[in-house]
Amino acid sequence: MKKIGLFFGSFNPIHIGHLILANYIMESTDMEQLWFVVSPQNPFKEKKSLLNDHNRLDMVQLAIKNYPKMRASNIEFSLPLPSYTIDTLTYLQEKHPDISFSLIMGEDNLKSLHKWKNYELLLKNHQIIVYPRIFGEEKKEDYLQHDNISLINAPVIELSATEIRSMIKEGKNVRPMLPPEVFEYLDGSSFYK
Repeated sequence: MKKIGLFFGSFNPIHIGHLILANYIMESTDMEQLWFVVSPQNPFKEKKSLLNDHNRLDMVQLAIKNYPKMRASNIEFSLPLPSYTIDTLTYLQEKHPDISFSLIMGEDNLKSLHKWKNYELLLKNHQIIVYPRIFGEEKKEDYLQHDNISLINAPVIELSATEIRSMIKEGKNVRPMLPPEVFEYLDGSSFYK
């Protein structure tokens, strides 16, 4: 069975932290592909700061064009809003019964997993690959105790799209934080300004 990792996000914009992480996961797990699932609207986020869905998808496609095992997915664009991860996974699993889909998430998201729609099903039916994030000194064991959860030792890159957006707005140089193609794409536009 083919193994594909799903990296959900608004990628507003995609930055080098996302790529370093995705590449690390591809090189250190048995995933055959990694799909960046561009979310149209996160139920927990305000929509006003979100760039148009297709612009964000374009940026992901530009960013990964030299990574043959990575794909940009717009699967959620055609699903009912707001998007819930379990609904997307159920839809993908029905469409591709021959693929085993894993969920890639940050440790911070794992902490609030119990608030997600049908999270028990997520845990039961899918492998969850968790990458480390820097946050408070607390015991990790509590929420990592599950056979389907594996914590990977990926490098922690504290880059945030929010910070990048505000730097662009202030006219600061964000070139080192973005894949070159994404920088070019944004540089000639009024996006985030």
